[in-house]
Amino acid sequence: MASLKKKRRIRMLAFGGVALAASAAIAGFAFNDSIVFFFPPTELVAKAEAGETGPDRRVRLGGMVAEGSVSKVDGGASVTFEVTDGETTMPVTFAGVLPDLFREGQGVVAEGYYRNATFEAETILAKHDENYMPREIADALKENGTWKPEDGVVE
Repeated sequence: MASLKKKRRIRMLAFGGVALAASAAIAGFAFNDSIVFFFPPTELVAKAEAGETGPDRRVRLGGMVAEGSVSKVDGGASVTFEVTDGETTMPVTFAGVLPDLFREGQGVVAEGYYRNATFEAETILAKHDENYMPREIADALKENGTWKPEDGVVE
């Protein structure tokens, strides 16, 4: 009798472990399509050239808006600008309303697709105050030797 209970308990634990592993695998595959990675321009170009990200993969591009690069096209319906990390400058196109804090020389994160050597942004996020800079951008600027502490505080 005790042996039968023990076998039943072992089978239930094994079934529970298999069910837990299967549900974790299903959740992992489901979330894989919604994960968006953040890259500075230099890293995004390198990953695209290596085939690690494709034109259908949604990514986030972060860096500084290059001075003198912002221009409105199509009567102001869309805008083009360049994002730089101090090493690589990448052209960005965006159709929509820019955030109020968006301007040249400031930090920006654009979410969209990297296609044909141009970043096609669907969402633009500007920094939220005068001292904020995403850690990834600050690290890229430090690596390039263009980091100035007065440019922003890493949070």
